[in-house]
Amino acid sequence: MKRQLNIVVNGESYEFFIEPKTLLVQVIRDLLGFKGTHQACDSSSCAACTVIVDGKAVKSCSILALQANGKSVTTIEGLADGTKLHPIQRAFIDNWAFQCGFCTSGQIMAAKALLDENPYPTREQIREQMDGHICRCTGYNMIIEAIQDAAKRLQGQKNLQAQKWLQAAKSGKGAA
Repeated sequence: MKRQLNIVVNGESYEFFIEPKTLLVQVIRDLLGFKGTHQACDSSSCAACTVIVDGKAVKSCSILALQANGKSVTTIEGLADGTKLHPIQRAFIDNWAFQCGFCTSGQIMAAKALLDENPYPTREQIREQMDGHICRCTGYNMIIEAIQDAAKRLQGQKNLQAQKWLQAAKSGKGAA
């Protein structure tokens, strides 16, 4: 018997009636058409399917969609704003942290969850977060370097935003 699923994906609300055994990755890829979330191993071993559910990185092939009922999910498609890449995506490109790209979306989503929770992670904390992400093409050092670079880029953005607000406050014109 189908059950109701209410879920917010990339800021948009969706309602489905699904079989209770439906995996979150199946909803993301098959019902919503977000193909950036890759399904590879079907055993929760590779992490290519990683998405963010209520701020935490999860392997979407390892949880039932109904476990995400009422929650917010971010996929790789929800990361960029449509006109430019997210700083984490840009850092992966600039640091050669991908080759074929199949595992990259899962790694970027895990990196985002880490950087949202800990904006200044150590190399060891990055390794811990990325444990279980399998990449057959590139060296893991480049991935770690990309995440360190992304952390710096994100901090730079926050500093720039703070400077703009401070200038606007001093001018008395409000922030734009």
